[in-house]
Amino acid sequence: MSFNKKKFIKTSNNSLSHQAFRKLSKNKLAVISIAFLLFIFLFNFIGPIFSPYSYNDIDVTLIKQPPSFNHLLGTDDYGRDVLTRLMYAGRISLTVGLASMLLSLILGSILGCISGYYGGIVDNILMRVADILMSIPGLPLLIIIAALLSELKVPSDYRLYIVMLMLSFVGWPSLARLIRGQVLSLREQNFMKAADILGLSDRRKIFHHLLPNTFPLLIVVATLSTADGILSESSLSFLGLGVIPPTPSWGNMINAANNLIDFQNRSWLWIPPGLAIFLTIISINLLGDALRDALDPKMKGR
Repeated sequence: MSFNKKKFIKTSNNSLSHQAFRKLSKNKLAVISIAFLLFIFLFNFIGPIFSPYSYNDIDVTLIKQPPSFNHLLGTDDYGRDVLTRLMYAGRISLTVGLASMLLSLILGSILGCISGYYGGIVDNILMRVADILMSIPGLPLLIIIAALLSELKVPSDYRLYIVMLMLSFVGWPSLARLIRGQVLSLREQNFMKAADILGLSDRRKIFHHLLPNTFPLLIVVATLSTADGILSESSLSFLGLGVIPPTPSWGNMINAANNLIDFQNRSWLWIPPGLAIFLTIISINLLGDALRDALDPKMKGR
């Protein structure tokens, strides 16, 4: 009896979250990625407090000046401090990526659960809509929608929110299909049969039993969706169809070097935002891969 009790305690301590955290802490690339993402968040959201400049302080006497003691990353074509704009631009890009991820996660997970649980005509309608959206290339669709917004003269103050909605609109179908597949498997498990016997409502079954069991998958998808959101926003802003100046984003900062002279001789205009995008995307993807390996029971023996 004593042996069984100790075994039970040991099994309880080795929960999924504990094992996942332990495996994640042993992954050097994951630890480095977490450290860099923590740094980039502090840099973007806390850093501007210590900057003596605003992101839109124009000084025509300092146009396109190289890095110096007063301007560590130089100035742009309006004499604005590049380092300060880089920090504010990171706020915008990260906010768009996180917000679009949350919206697509909420919409995709709920619709995926409903589709997998009810099946039949509900499943057919939701999945056919998802198939139609997934058959359209994401970036061209975003470019078309953004171009229409430009033609409609949508104010720059609202473009940020519209970009978030556009990215979430494109991102939910793939997530919904993943969650649907999980739910189709979960609804045949014993705990769901017990829920049927107890007479629980459909809402309780979906939101209290099925959806929580998809959290490991949602965590992994959330990290990768954030990276996709940042990259898509940067691409749209680079093309002048996303966040437009004077509001800075990493994408429209790279667009400042839009001629050969700036590209060759004024690398401080485009290398810092380009490097920020590259390192942030790589870190998020590495963290997502590490989370997938840590949360996937099939990877336990590796």
